[in-house]
Amino acid sequence: MRVLGIDHGDRHVGLALSDPLLITAQPLGTYELTGHEKTDREYFQELVSRHGVGEIVIGDPLRMDGTSGTRVEKTRLFAAWLKKAVGKPVFFMDERLTTKQAGHILREENLRGRKKKSREDQVSAVIILSTYLERKRGRSDADETG
Repeated sequence: MRVLGIDHGDRHVGLALSDPLLITAQPLGTYELTGHEKTDREYFQELVSRHGVGEIVIGDPLRMDGTSGTRVEKTRLFAAWLKKAVGKPVFFMDERLTTKQAGHILREENLRGRKKKSREDQVSAVIILSTYLERKRGRSDADETG
């Protein structure tokens, strides 16, 4: 089983994938939402099937004070749609500051425009997924020793 990490935007979705042992996260690319429900559903169904995804984690775009805003509502609607579309559990991971972290990581790549945004979405998805995997390992470690 693998975990799919998602950085959800209005139009672009950054994607990351764990290894089968749930230790590392690698960038998987970006997907541009088409607005056509059937096309988007088929894309994610095929992606989940091809990579053996067992669960999905999506960045939860909370405000810096921890409250929800319109971005959170859109992300939650997307998560509910995705869960129904692919039949896999969907979890949320706080994504505050991931875009800033991704920017720091990418600064040395000297990318501009669309390439930079696409790469930023992927790196943000990797950060979200990596954080989720670390916390998941921490919980299972605690369960084994507790």
